[in-house]
Amino acid sequence: MIVGVGIDVVDVARFLATIERTPRLRERLFTPAERDLPPASLAARFAAKEAIAKALGAPGGMSWQDATVHRVSGGPPVVDLTGSVAAVADRLGITSWHLSISHDAGIASAVAVAER
Repeated sequence: MIVGVGIDVVDVARFLATIERTPRLRERLFTPAERDLPPASLAARFAAKEAIAKALGAPGGMSWQDATVHRVSGGPPVVDLTGSVAAVADRLGITSWHLSISHDAGIASAVAVAER
């Protein structure tokens, strides 16, 4: 049963300008496993985290550090939830995620579907 769906779109150039203006933002938004990815991939990861939050109903108090999006060779991306984000997912009974991310022509996008 689908519990929530989230979608987000990010302008890659605008996102990168924001990261450059606020250097500590990279550390605040991304886990160590994500921080060194290429710019378009970072924007896509940010869109994915936003989509995940929306699928959870966008409650306050969640940390960006509590969601990591991993690349899987030959498969869809995988989300690893910990801490505050995992607690919300557990409370909602979410047992699986479907995540799609893309970046092309200066736009990064993501769709997240939460199931129980």
